[in-house]
Amino acid sequence: MLEKLKEELVSLHLELPKHNLVVWTGGNVSARDPESGLVAIKPSGVRYEDLRPEHIVVVNLDGEVVEGDLKPSSDTASHLYIYRHRADVGSVVHTHSPYASAFAAVGRPIPVVLTAIADEFGGPIPCGGFALIGDEAIGKVVVESIGKSTAVLLKNHGVFTIGKDAKAAVKAAVMTEDNAKTVWLAMQLGTPDEIPAEDVARLHDRYTHVYGQ
Repeated sequence: MLEKLKEELVSLHLELPKHNLVVWTGGNVSARDPESGLVAIKPSGVRYEDLRPEHIVVVNLDGEVVEGDLKPSSDTASHLYIYRHRADVGSVVHTHSPYASAFAAVGRPIPVVLTAIADEFGGPIPCGGFALIGDEAIGKVVVESIGKSTAVLLKNHGVFTIGKDAKAAVKAAVMTEDNAKTVWLAMQLGTPDEIPAEDVARLHDRYTHVYGQ
């Protein structure tokens, strides 16, 4: 079931190591099927280069495995919490990308000091509190902290991004790390100026409604 979605998820999972957002088996991508409401997610502990469509696990919003022989990601409960509380979310991505996770390690949001941050996120990338892995706790922090952004840092942990679909959520994860790196480099030179809120709003609106084909 959901064969096309599974194939897309395998392809998009490979974008994570390609962009240095994960190492070994850390991180995951999930996506919600808009018709059935079922969620497809990476199995726990499977290396990205070994991942195949038949390995992707399908669960319902209560966490019951509908299809798959492998255990789903240890982050599944938190992904499902996000889906249950955000009807607009079609995909969730989790990474431990190094520059963004460095901000998370010290509990600092990524300030909106680049037009690219204003474009993609509409403001600073927030940092939520600490939560342990394995149940809904991380999902609760994501929902409480992410606001209108498509990305949030979790203190002492890493990055969660959301999107209308898997491609959008993975793009947000790539953009989070790219901007985190540039902001960190800028901070070595001095204190970068934040972009005024009214300009952030105009940049985000243009990028959302005008940019592209």
